Amino acid sequence: MTNLNNAQWFEKLEKYVAGGSSTGSKRAYLLPEEPTVAVRGKGCRIWDADGKEYIDYKNGLGPVTLGYCHPVIDNAVMEQLKNGIVYGQPHYLEAEVAELICDVIPSAEKVRFLKTGGEACAACIKLARAYTGKDHIIQIGYNGWLNTVASGARLNPREEAKGAPMGVPVAVSEQFHAAGWGDKATVEKLFEVYEGKVAAVIVAAGYANMEIGATFYPFLREITKKNDTVLIYDEIVTGFRIATGGVQEYFNVAPDLSVFAKGIANGMPISVFCGKAEIMDYVSKGAVVSSTNGGETLSLAACKAAINLYRTEDVSKYLWKTGEKLWTSVNGLFKKHNVPSEVKGFWPCPTFVNQAGAPKDLNARILRAGFKYGVSLYSTSYVNYSHKDADIEETIARLDKAIAEVAASL
Repeated sequence: MTNLNNAQWFEKLEKYVAGGSSTGSKRAYLLPEEPTVAVRGKGCRIWDADGKEYIDYKNGLGPVTLGYCHPVIDNAVMEQLKNGIVYGQPHYLEAEVAELICDVIPSAEKVRFLKTGGEACAACIKLARAYTGKDHIIQIGYNGWLNTVASGARLNPREEAKGAPMGVPVAVSEQFHAAGWGDKATVEKLFEVYEGKVAAVIVAAGYANMEIGATFYPFLREITKKNDTVLIYDEIVTGFRIATGGVQEYFNVAPDLSVFAKGIANGMPISVFCGKAEIMDYVSKGAVVSSTNGGETLSLAACKAAINLYRTEDVSKYLWKTGEKLWTSVNGLFKKHNVPSEVKGFWPCPTFVNQAGAPKDLNARILRAGFKYGVSLYSTSYVNYSHKDADIEETIARLDKAIAEVAASL
């Protein structure tokens, strides 16, 4: 425990941290029910500064796929810590983990490591421009704050910019073009308007209707090949959840480059961009992407342990099965209490969607009630490998009370 309570930590965060948190989506806004800080986590549960326990489905906004303090990951990190964190030479783990990535990611021929998904997406964009000699980028979905450049681009997964995003020069913004998940017409139109000028299409799948990837990914693959354009998959959320190899494995449509981050090391800070060797090799031909901590060993050790666990225990299958059990039960509770909301999407990473006639703040009401009854939810919520049957049953019982309370407020 800490010597300060939730309210006191919130005051300190607001006073000293710009925006109240270094991660915008972590700042508490559903006070007083939402915990302002997490003090510790274990398995599928977290505890706040007031000592209250929550069954957690935010999972660090996605990267904690195996559970907090998972012994296999913790042991790998602690063993490597005895031998050092970063050196003036690459550690052998950099080669070893890169080989593992190439084994489990269908499109990966060569690999590079960074720390965050957003910067890895930026690296892919740079490589695509170097490889094609073109400038324009079509963006589908949210690809990290530093890639929120196009007029109307997503500032975060739930909010779109009005015009060019603040802080982005118009001349830069005009090289980027936003399109919606599944919006074939807009993509086709952009290729017509900027014929011969599109370097890359970078796509992050939509959560609520991810199933349309069965036709949308083949469409993107065809149109990018036709126009000599690089196809980039942002697999930051889908990788190591939908399948170990992400949507490219699930839908069997390979991109030219792809990015993985959340999920590959159970919360340790690491990202991967990988793909065709002929494109990846441009990092040595002038399209420089380099970071001192790209090959930091603690995260590489965690990544190696996580990949081996995924391969031996079929974690993705477990996330599908457990997610289906939980979220279909939650949908049943919405129907039981006549609350116009639904959990939609693939079971490892679905999202809450308001139904017709729902108040605009319904999702906030659901999350607030969840916190009150000790269930930490998010607009896109995740099960992890540490959520066992007893945890799911307890969650359903708590949410039955929470959703009943939401119903009474409508």
